[in-house]
Amino acid sequence: MGAGGAALGAMGAVAPAWANSPASGVLPGAPLTIDDLLEAEADTAVAAEPAIARPVLVRPMMQSTYARPTSVQNAVRRISLLNLHTDERCSVVYKEAGRPVPDALKEVNRVLRDFRTGEVHPMDTGLLDLMADLHDRMDASGPFHIISGYRSPKTNSMLHEKSDGVATKSLHMQGMAVDIRLPGRQLASVRDTALAMGRGGVGYYARSDFVHVDVGRVRRW
Repeated sequence: MGAGGAALGAMGAVAPAWANSPASGVLPGAPLTIDDLLEAEADTAVAAEPAIARPVLVRPMMQSTYARPTSVQNAVRRISLLNLHTDERCSVVYKEAGRPVPDALKEVNRVLRDFRTGEVHPMDTGLLDLMADLHDRMDASGPFHIISGYRSPKTNSMLHEKSDGVATKSLHMQGMAVDIRLPGRQLASVRDTALAMGRGGVGYYARSDFVHVDVGRVRRW
């Protein structure tokens, strides 16, 4: 694990208060790694962030406030990633003239694989488009720092056993969600920009320093 992973480990071996509460679904005294805590927290927004209101679903007929022009859709699309668990990175053109670049997508899928099991799963290209647009709108230059990309059924089941708040059909399992940081940009600004784009779910985890984005229903927490 590289410097990013070390930073995660430095967050402490002491489980947060929510992990010891009856509502968390975590057995008292059960060993938790920092990776377990981060990913479990990403599916337990109410428990992990008690000061934040429950998720508000936006009506399906509502339109995104951000429409990508045809020229952008057909342009070269690039994405840069750094996996904080494996210290692996990639910076690739994954679309050219609106068409996927297979070899580049294989590299993206490898970097975003389930780091626990090593299982690789195709990531939704709509999610990659969302991330690329978010990166552009934030006028960022560095790669996305990845907390969680694809999550295998085995990993999801393990996390679900530790907390009944972990979704049994998490969008991470479908390659439709990522938990990210964007170095050099305030976390709240990343959240606000993703919300303004209105292209999926946005979760804000200030204590753990990441934002969840997905291409499921438009909602926030």
